[in-house]
Amino acid sequence: MLNRREWLAGTGALVLAGLATAQSSEDVLLNQFFERIFQRDLDRSPIRQSRLGIKRDQDKWDDISERRQLQDHRLLQADLRALRRFDRARLSPQAQLSCRMFEWLAQDSLKSFTWRRNEYLLTQMGGIHTQVPNTLVNSHPIEGEADARAYIARLKGVEPLMRQLVVEVRRQELEGVQPPRFVYELVLDPCENILRGQPFDTAGDSPLWADFKSKVAKADLEPAVRANLLAQAQEALKGSVRSGYQHLIAHLREAAQTATLLDGVWKLPDGAAYYQWQLESSTTLAVTAADLHALGLREIDRLHTEMSVLARRSGFSGTLRAFFEYVREDSRFYYPNTAEGRGQCIDDATRMLAEVHAREDEFLGRKPRASVVVKAVEEWRQKSAPKAFYRGPPADGSASGVFYVNLYDMKAAPRYQLPVILYHEAIPGHHVETTIAHELTGVPRFRRFAGVSAFSEGWGLYSERLAAELGLYRDLYADFGRLSLELMRACRLVVDTGLHAMHWSRERAVSYLDENMPGSHYDNQREVDRYIVLPGQATAYYVGMSKIVELRERARSKLGSRFDVRAFHDTVLGNGPLPLPVLEEIINAWIADRAAA
Repeated sequence: MLNRREWLAGTGALVLAGLATAQSSEDVLLNQFFERIFQRDLDRSPIRQSRLGIKRDQDKWDDISERRQLQDHRLLQADLRALRRFDRARLSPQAQLSCRMFEWLAQDSLKSFTWRRNEYLLTQMGGIHTQVPNTLVNSHPIEGEADARAYIARLKGVEPLMRQLVVEVRRQELEGVQPPRFVYELVLDPCENILRGQPFDTAGDSPLWADFKSKVAKADLEPAVRANLLAQAQEALKGSVRSGYQHLIAHLREAAQTATLLDGVWKLPDGAAYYQWQLESSTTLAVTAADLHALGLREIDRLHTEMSVLARRSGFSGTLRAFFEYVREDSRFYYPNTAEGRGQCIDDATRMLAEVHAREDEFLGRKPRASVVVKAVEEWRQKSAPKAFYRGPPADGSASGVFYVNLYDMKAAPRYQLPVILYHEAIPGHHVETTIAHELTGVPRFRRFAGVSAFSEGWGLYSERLAAELGLYRDLYADFGRLSLELMRACRLVVDTGLHAMHWSRERAVSYLDENMPGSHYDNQREVDRYIVLPGQATAYYVGMSKIVELRERARSKLGSRFDVRAFHDTVLGNGPLPLPVLEEIINAWIADRAAA
């Protein structure tokens, strides 16, 4: 197997985005090979099928057992051996890129497997405990009786799934791996919320009961059939769902008693090596914690200077920290913490989304076909969910992508940050990047649906800057919001490495954000809590954005009047998510091709 450095060094033929090359017989065989693997893996994940809009195993859940993990590991090892049988000299440049991408993703997965015990299975950021309701509510439509019965079958499958989950969590705990104690309360909250309301008690409808009732009411069903389905769903909720979640809740409460107050992954078995791997995997580069920490400090100084200039332009005469306090405390910078205020936030986001959508031709040649809409985060998961996030559309185009806004605490969602968050998550950010990848033709599905954090989050942060260049921030405070979120990503470099490589405590990390950012203490604590349970992931944003900006300025410098930002963006996005060194190769080849034209 190629190691990471050998893979990155294997430049082969330069690959241009959208390169039209007739498929050789070797290309055809290779793509069939990739398709078989993608389909096999999809067949083994009913949850992913539902997320992609596929109605096949929608009465089942994934097998999350140790046995299945070992099977998947052996299959992937065999896939890599089989890949080496192809003659790469006979492959087109795009097919060669597919080989390299498959190798990179496979090696990343195989390396992650060695660290699987160190990766927390349940956190406030996600896990099976939230995948179950998220799948049912967001990815399980009910158009007829078969869909409803599949939904009920999934409800009945919750208890065995949760018991399987607890087995794997216990296996992890026996090896000395537990998240910090504070995480348990954040995981317990959505679990307990699933069991609140009818049919469990009389306080309104529980999230899953409300969802099932609503969907069945809209389906074309005979009244007697509908009544029977409702009765079966109630029975499954009071039976398997309640007992499954109660089993998980009982274990979480027990495990919380043995969890420590230590926050960084340095505390885990081989924690330093594990964190180094997480940094390399997240950034796709051979970076160190010390390098990222130093980069973050430099960028924080630069951004503080820019924000000080902006504060003076606003007429504010105090220090930058005083300005932070001013925008943090003045009520005019926040939506009212009322139903009307929450509605206004959603309305404003919808209006801004329509405005930037109307200007896509200014920065994209290739535009996504799928639409995106704004929705509020469901109440049952508001407390633990991020302030905003994006969920892509199903592959069959049956629904839009969704820009979710968390309305739990309006003081954690200042008006001046709404535009920049929308541009990051929706257009020109994740919706554009994700949907264009999904809609690519002539590219294996594993590439269209790949996940490369440095690429995707780098594009999201780059989109915030692009929106400024397009003049989308309408006033000084909206631009301040943009700078405040870029500052947050720079602070992430310092805090993430501080927590996991330099033994910072949670309290020290939150204090650092309080001193250097305009966000509320509550918001800063939620950010730090995220970094604690997802080590290294937060470093991908700034590293990825910096590389895209560097490549764009290189192209602008070398091409002069021949530079077209739309063509640049199409080239960046035109091959799906890529490791940053490969993206750099592609952009360099594109520059050379344009210069020679």
